[in-house]
Amino acid sequence: MTRSGKPSRERIVAGAADMISRRGLSATSIREMAKHAEAPLGSTYHYFPEGKQQLATEAVRFTGEWVARSLRKELEAGPAAGLSAFLDLWRGIVVGSDFHAGCPVLAVAIEEPPADGVPPALVAAAEAFEQWEALLAASLREHGAGSEQAAQLATLVVAAVEGTVAMCRAKRSTQPLDHTAEQLQALIAAATRR
Repeated sequence: MTRSGKPSRERIVAGAADMISRRGLSATSIREMAKHAEAPLGSTYHYFPEGKQQLATEAVRFTGEWVARSLRKELEAGPAAGLSAFLDLWRGIVVGSDFHAGCPVLAVAIEEPPADGVPPALVAAAEAFEQWEALLAASLREHGAGSEQAAQLATLVVAAVEGTVAMCRAKRSTQPLDHTAEQLQALIAAATRR
Protein backbone atom coordinates (compact mmCIF):
# COMPACT_ATOMS: atom_id res chain seq x y z
CA MET A 1 0.00 0.00 0.00
CA THR A 2 1.12 3.52 -0.62
CA ARG A 3 1.25 6.08 2.16
CA SER A 4 -2.13 7.43 1.17
CA GLY A 5 -3.61 4.01 1.88
CA LYS A 6 -4.50 3.37 -1.75
CA PRO A 7 -3.21 0.21 -3.36
CA SER A 8 -0.43 0.75 -5.84
CA ARG A 9 -0.74 -0.23 -9.47
CA GLU A 10 2.23 -2.60 -9.09
CA ARG A 11 0.64 -4.32 -6.11
CA ILE A 12 -2.52 -4.95 -8.13
CA VAL A 13 -0.48 -6.30 -11.04
CA ALA A 14 1.57 -8.57 -8.76
CA GLY A 15 -1.60 -9.83 -7.10
CA ALA A 16 -3.17 -10.54 -10.49
CA ALA A 17 -0.05 -12.44 -11.57
CA ASP A 18 -0.22 -14.55 -8.43
CA MET A 19 -3.93 -15.23 -8.87
CA ILE A 20 -3.48 -16.22 -12.54
CA SER A 21 -0.57 -18.49 -11.57
CA ARG A 22 -2.91 -20.35 -9.21
CA ARG A 23 -6.22 -20.47 -11.11
CA GLY A 24 -5.53 -19.59 -14.72
CA LEU A 25 -6.98 -16.64 -16.55
CA SER A 26 -10.43 -17.92 -17.51
CA ALA A 27 -11.18 -19.05 -13.96
CA THR A 28 -10.24 -15.67 -12.49
CA SER A 29 -12.38 -12.55 -12.56
CA ILE A 30 -11.10 -9.01 -12.22
CA ARG A 31 -13.08 -8.80 -8.97
CA GLU A 32 -11.15 -11.81 -7.60
CA MET A 33 -7.83 -10.34 -8.74
CA ALA A 34 -8.64 -7.07 -6.95
CA LYS A 35 -9.67 -8.91 -3.80
CA HIS A 36 -6.51 -11.04 -3.89
CA ALA A 37 -4.42 -7.85 -4.14
CA GLU A 38 -6.48 -6.34 -1.30
CA ALA A 39 -7.48 -3.51 -3.62
CA PRO A 40 -10.89 -1.95 -4.11
CA LEU A 41 -12.47 -2.85 -7.42
CA GLY A 42 -12.77 0.86 -8.22
CA SER A 43 -9.01 1.34 -7.86
CA THR A 44 -8.42 -1.65 -10.07
CA TYR A 45 -10.62 -0.21 -12.81
CA HIS A 46 -8.96 3.18 -12.29
CA TYR A 47 -5.58 1.67 -13.19
CA PHE A 48 -6.99 -0.79 -15.74
CA PRO A 49 -9.99 0.86 -17.41
CA GLU A 50 -10.04 -1.81 -20.13
CA GLY A 51 -10.68 -4.47 -17.51
CA LYS A 52 -9.50 -8.02 -17.04
CA GLN A 53 -7.59 -8.40 -20.29
CA GLN A 54 -5.56 -5.24 -19.66
CA LEU A 55 -4.75 -6.34 -16.10
CA ALA A 56 -3.84 -9.85 -17.28
CA THR A 57 -1.55 -8.40 -19.94
CA GLU A 58 0.23 -6.28 -17.35
CA ALA A 59 0.50 -9.27 -14.99
CA VAL A 60 2.17 -11.32 -17.73
CA ARG A 61 4.56 -8.46 -18.60
CA PHE A 62 5.35 -8.00 -14.90
CA THR A 63 6.21 -11.69 -14.53
CA GLY A 64 8.14 -11.76 -17.78
CA GLU A 65 10.35 -8.88 -16.72
CA TRP A 66 10.74 -10.19 -13.16
CA VAL A 67 12.05 -13.51 -14.51
CA ALA A 68 14.21 -11.72 -17.11
CA ARG A 69 15.85 -9.58 -14.40
CA SER A 70 16.77 -12.71 -12.47
CA LEU A 71 18.08 -14.42 -15.60
CA ARG A 72 20.18 -11.39 -16.64
CA LYS A 73 21.81 -11.26 -13.22
CA GLU A 74 22.53 -14.98 -12.96
CA LEU A 75 23.59 -15.42 -16.58
CA GLU A 76 26.55 -13.13 -15.86
CA ALA A 77 28.11 -16.26 -14.30
CA GLY A 78 27.27 -18.33 -17.38
CA PRO A 79 24.44 -20.42 -18.81
CA ALA A 80 24.69 -23.17 -16.18
CA ALA A 81 24.26 -20.60 -13.40
CA GLY A 82 21.37 -19.02 -15.32
CA LEU A 83 19.64 -22.37 -15.66
CA SER A 84 20.09 -23.09 -11.96
CA ALA A 85 18.59 -19.73 -11.07
CA PHE A 86 15.68 -20.26 -13.48
CA LEU A 87 14.94 -23.64 -11.92
CA ASP A 88 15.37 -22.33 -8.37
CA LEU A 89 13.02 -19.43 -9.04
CA TRP A 90 10.21 -21.79 -10.09
CA ARG A 91 11.05 -24.29 -7.36
CA GLY A 92 10.59 -21.49 -4.83
CA ILE A 93 7.21 -20.54 -6.26
CA VAL A 94 5.91 -24.09 -6.48
CA VAL A 95 7.13 -25.15 -3.04
CA GLY A 96 6.34 -21.79 -1.42
CA SER A 97 2.73 -22.05 -2.56
CA ASP A 98 2.43 -25.71 -1.51
CA PHE A 99 2.14 -26.65 -5.21
CA HIS A 100 -0.78 -24.28 -5.81
CA ALA A 101 1.01 -21.72 -8.00
CA GLY A 102 2.87 -22.06 -11.25
CA CYS A 103 3.77 -19.60 -13.97
CA PRO A 104 1.19 -16.96 -14.96
CA VAL A 105 2.86 -16.63 -18.37
CA LEU A 106 2.23 -20.32 -19.05
CA ALA A 107 -1.26 -20.10 -17.58
CA VAL A 108 -2.19 -17.35 -20.05
CA ALA A 109 -0.42 -19.11 -22.95
CA ILE A 110 -2.50 -22.27 -22.64
CA GLU A 111 -5.86 -20.48 -22.53
CA GLU A 112 -7.95 -20.90 -25.65
CA PRO A 113 -7.97 -17.53 -27.41
CA PRO A 114 -11.25 -16.10 -28.67
CA ALA A 115 -12.12 -16.77 -32.29
CA ASP A 116 -12.06 -13.06 -33.13
CA GLY A 117 -8.37 -12.38 -32.54
CA VAL A 118 -5.31 -12.76 -30.39
CA PRO A 119 -5.72 -11.23 -26.93
CA PRO A 120 -2.96 -8.87 -25.75
CA ALA A 121 -2.18 -11.12 -22.77
CA LEU A 122 -1.33 -13.95 -25.16
CA VAL A 123 0.92 -11.62 -27.16
CA ALA A 124 2.61 -10.61 -23.88
CA ALA A 125 3.13 -14.30 -23.01
CA ALA A 126 4.83 -14.95 -26.35
CA GLU A 127 7.04 -11.89 -25.80
CA ALA A 128 8.03 -13.11 -22.31
CA PHE A 129 8.99 -16.55 -23.61
CA GLU A 130 10.96 -14.96 -26.45
CA GLN A 131 12.80 -12.67 -24.02
CA TRP A 132 13.80 -15.58 -21.77
CA GLU A 133 14.93 -17.60 -24.79
CA ALA A 134 16.96 -14.68 -26.14
CA LEU A 135 18.74 -14.17 -22.82
CA LEU A 136 19.61 -17.85 -22.54
CA ALA A 137 20.68 -18.12 -26.19
CA ALA A 138 22.97 -15.09 -25.89
CA SER A 139 24.67 -16.59 -22.84
CA LEU A 140 25.08 -19.94 -24.57
CA ARG A 141 26.66 -18.24 -27.61
CA GLU A 142 28.99 -16.25 -25.35
CA HIS A 143 30.15 -19.51 -23.80
CA GLY A 144 30.88 -21.36 -27.02
CA ALA A 145 27.62 -22.75 -28.39
CA GLY A 146 26.92 -22.23 -32.07
CA SER A 147 24.17 -19.77 -32.96
CA GLU A 148 21.58 -22.33 -34.08
CA GLN A 149 22.37 -24.71 -31.24
CA ALA A 150 22.12 -21.87 -28.72
CA ALA A 151 18.69 -20.84 -30.03
CA GLN A 152 17.38 -24.40 -30.01
CA LEU A 153 18.76 -25.18 -26.55
CA ALA A 154 17.31 -21.95 -25.15
CA THR A 155 13.88 -22.92 -26.48
CA LEU A 156 14.28 -26.39 -24.97
CA VAL A 157 15.23 -24.94 -21.58
CA VAL A 158 12.23 -22.61 -21.43
CA ALA A 159 9.82 -25.29 -22.68
CA ALA A 160 11.22 -27.96 -20.35
CA VAL A 161 11.19 -25.77 -17.26
CA GLU A 162 7.69 -24.43 -17.92
CA GLY A 163 6.38 -27.96 -18.52
CA THR A 164 8.19 -29.23 -15.46
CA VAL A 165 6.53 -26.58 -13.29
CA ALA A 166 3.15 -27.93 -14.40
CA MET A 167 4.28 -31.50 -13.66
CA CYS A 168 5.45 -30.50 -10.17
CA ARG A 169 2.05 -29.03 -9.42
CA ALA A 170 0.25 -32.13 -10.65
CA LYS A 171 2.54 -34.55 -8.80
CA ARG A 172 2.97 -32.33 -5.74
CA SER A 173 6.66 -33.06 -5.95
CA THR A 174 9.85 -31.31 -7.03
CA GLN A 175 11.25 -34.51 -8.50
CA PRO A 176 10.42 -33.42 -12.07
CA LEU A 177 12.52 -30.26 -11.50
CA ASP A 178 15.42 -32.37 -10.25
CA HIS A 179 15.29 -34.66 -13.27
CA THR A 180 14.94 -31.77 -15.71
CA ALA A 181 17.78 -29.85 -14.06
CA GLU A 182 20.18 -32.75 -14.39
CA GLN A 183 19.47 -33.34 -18.06
CA LEU A 184 19.46 -29.67 -19.04
CA GLN A 185 22.73 -29.03 -17.19
CA ALA A 186 24.30 -31.91 -19.14
CA LEU A 187 23.08 -30.45 -22.44
CA ILE A 188 24.41 -27.01 -21.52
CA ALA A 189 27.78 -28.47 -20.50
CA ALA A 190 28.05 -30.32 -23.82
CA ALA A 191 27.03 -27.24 -25.83
CA THR A 192 29.49 -24.90 -24.13
CA ARG A 193 32.49 -27.24 -24.04
CA ARG A 194 35.29 -25.53 -25.95
